[in-house]
Amino acid sequence: MTINLPSSLRELWNWPGGEAAGRSAQVKEEPAKRAGDTEQNGLPPRLLAALTCTFALTVTYLFAGAAHALQLTDDRGVVVTLAQPPQRIVSLLPSLTETVCALDQCQRLVGVDRYSDFPASVRALPQVGGGLDPNIEAIVALKPDVVLVATSSRASERLRGLGLAVVALEPKTYADVQRVMLKLGQLLGVADAQRIWRAIDAGVSAAAQSLPASVRGTRVYFEVNPGPYGAGELSFIGETLTRLGVKNILPAKLGPFPKLNPEYIVRANPDVIMIGQRSEDGLAQRPGWSGIRALRELRVCVFPTEQANTLVRPGPRMAEGARLMAQCLSAKAPKNPAAGTQP
Repeated sequence: MTINLPSSLRELWNWPGGEAAGRSAQVKEEPAKRAGDTEQNGLPPRLLAALTCTFALTVTYLFAGAAHALQLTDDRGVVVTLAQPPQRIVSLLPSLTETVCALDQCQRLVGVDRYSDFPASVRALPQVGGGLDPNIEAIVALKPDVVLVATSSRASERLRGLGLAVVALEPKTYADVQRVMLKLGQLLGVADAQRIWRAIDAGVSAAAQSLPASVRGTRVYFEVNPGPYGAGELSFIGETLTRLGVKNILPAKLGPFPKLNPEYIVRANPDVIMIGQRSEDGLAQRPGWSGIRALRELRVCVFPTEQANTLVRPGPRMAEGARLMAQCLSAKAPKNPAAGTQP
């Protein structure tokens, strides 16, 4: 029988070596003196004990590796298992990109979607197209350990079919944002992901406390994009408006981000309108909109693109978004909000 052992083990066990390297070790066989005597196996007791210990350590290591494998369930209900925290990440949703960086793990990103632009360092990363329909070949070429996508992305199944690990997460409410941050913390092996949420919560509360009492009850329409799609009460934007003490004209029954008939906003007659710069053109020319109180009294907050991006991304900068809304309300809210009508 030939047993090849490292030199360190030969020394430990006084195994024949040195000049005899390359030759089979000769083990003297003697009849076992009694039942159970280890020498009946043809190996010296010390060697057998050492090999048994090595085998036990190997098994322990293998089982420990399995025990430390990462396993999480994404927002599609898919269970994703990884052997270890991913070191190469492609993110296809700006809010997820920002959350990875807020967890101090920006260095793990190797590619992002074309809309991920914060923090500034991610602008230097390879862009792999839009989040809904990214460039699959470009993603594969980056050799990611995991791809972060929105649940609405059409690329998930194709990426999984190519053997890539895909985690689908799409926050829409405050509870979603907190849950997604904790899941990403779990995925990345970051212990205190909850600290980001605590900072957001404290920042939103501070923004609410900065507002004068006269702002309470102001009726607000927040337009997400010119669809027009608005932010309803159930959305994270709607929840921020509620915490600021104002009234969202889009009730919960319409869903988080409903597409609206422009006539609906006319009938609701909001006191203040919040829109991004991309929605500004032709606002007063929309049918009936010239009669809306917010337009008549110039109570429209137009946010530059960078600020608008902050406002519509459910991630680490939500407290900053709340401050921007509070500044708008302080400047534009009427002293006597109109009663308005519910469409």
